[in-house]
Amino acid sequence: MTLPTHMDDILKLAEETGAALAPLAAGVDAGLTDGQETYRILRDAGLLGLLLPREAGGAGLGYGGYSRVLAVLGAHNGAAALGFNMHNVVMGALADAAATPLPPAADRFRSWMNDEVVRGRKLFASATSETGRGAKLRGVRTSYTLSEDRETYVITGEKSFVSLARIADYYVVAARAEGTEGSSEVSHFVVAADDPGITFGTVHSMSAMNGTSTATMTLDHVPVPRSRLYLGVEGMSLFKLVREPHWMIAGYTGAYLGIAEAVYRCTADYVAASDARAGSPVLQQDLGRMSARLRAARALVHEAGDLVDAERGSMEANAMVHAAKYIVGEVGPELAHDALRICGSAAVSRSQPLERLIREVSFSSVMPAKPHECLEYLGKAAVGVNLYDARAFAW
Repeated sequence: MTLPTHMDDILKLAEETGAALAPLAAGVDAGLTDGQETYRILRDAGLLGLLLPREAGGAGLGYGGYSRVLAVLGAHNGAAALGFNMHNVVMGALADAAATPLPPAADRFRSWMNDEVVRGRKLFASATSETGRGAKLRGVRTSYTLSEDRETYVITGEKSFVSLARIADYYVVAARAEGTEGSSEVSHFVVAADDPGITFGTVHSMSAMNGTSTATMTLDHVPVPRSRLYLGVEGMSLFKLVREPHWMIAGYTGAYLGIAEAVYRCTADYVAASDARAGSPVLQQDLGRMSARLRAARALVHEAGDLVDAERGSMEANAMVHAAKYIVGEVGPELAHDALRICGSAAVSRSQPLERLIREVSFSSVMPAKPHECLEYLGKAAVGVNLYDARAFAW
């Protein structure tokens, strides 16, 4: 499927895809079905290549446009949007290098990955988090060695909370060279779901976001050909994150903005369904307050995304994406609180989508970067700390 390249057409495709995903959300949330059909719809829509360059068959979408698309999907099916983002966190760094001349090995890797996504419709996911460390790269315990012929890496470790477990075709695994505990040099490798030595634990039954199909991944001496070293370079992952943190720390932001939009929409529909409620000045003011908060969050997310596209890696762009992640994480639960107060029993009935949305929107604070990390980053930036120094922040 050829993706549209005009933003209005891309948003229309996202809206159509979101409408197809929406009916699946309740069943997956309740554990009645798995997420396979959700991700089949995303594959068939062609959206997996959204960030890849047009010459490779993608839409060439930047970070700002992507945030808008993710919000559209999130408003229909939050868990699907989060799972889709796990694919694009991986694609984002590749897309950032789209116009950059690369050494032969890195160029071959880029071409292979583009082809797997666009023509093979392969789904990728990130496997970074570890128990006790979260998604922080510094101190990652998963390790690798290089074979004597220097053609194969062997990876050993355990990843926690891996999204798209048993659904993705490939997982991009963060690991450090064996014997380099605490080092800033972290690498990423692409492992296939069926590579020998990979096993998944039971998919977690969570209070929300079951559609992300999250489980523990164990890597027991998994052999990975040298060609699947991400962009052909060892040891540069943390330095990329420090310079350009938008994908890792704020890729989720659009999804949670979309869920917040859905919370507001459900609340407004509830009020509008009754002439008495719709005519109440008190409820009108409540909806006005919700609308103002949501508009402010949306404007900040859009501004941050556009700034990343214009000045990727600048200190102001990096600060803006942290600010946007923090504000969306604050506004979503605030809107949920308002919805509970306004809608009452309609907000807590399992038969209503608002109940699920209220549970889901609170998970923003769990995803990186967490609220206190966003504030610390912004505070350090305010007093002039050099945040390009990997030692200045707990990455």
